[in-house]
Amino acid sequence: MLIGEYKHTIDDKRRLAIPAKFRKELGKKVIITKGLENCLFVYSEKKWMKVMDKLENMPTVQSGARSFSRIMLAGAMEVNLDRLGRILIPEYLKKYAGLKRNVVICGLSNKLEIWDVEKWEMYKEKVEKDFDSVSEKLGELGI
Repeated sequence: MLIGEYKHTIDDKRRLAIPAKFRKELGKKVIITKGLENCLFVYSEKKWMKVMDKLENMPTVQSGARSFSRIMLAGAMEVNLDRLGRILIPEYLKKYAGLKRNVVICGLSNKLEIWDVEKWEMYKEKVEKDFDSVSEKLGELGI
């Protein structure tokens, strides 16, 4: 199960160790791509195939759907976990997410998110202020 929040560091060669807890579920090869709010998404191959299926079935006549699909797919890269469970973060993705040395890896059920630690703390602080009102709205939707 991909849940939890873990702080890690990116080394000088752009390698990031994936928490051991996640490695078995992810497998030896993962797909890393641009995420929302300037984080990175990391999917197992199996989960990525489901994402691709949904992206391929989006209506290409809608510009928003085309744009989202382009960013997700063109930004994606297959990367292998090395024997120490590390992945190499491509430079263009590191730049996109503004990743420095210290990062947070968040397990979100079907994927991981990688955040610069400072951006993650600011995001959490902002969202946690509205957590009660958001949960109320979700309750109205039956969630």
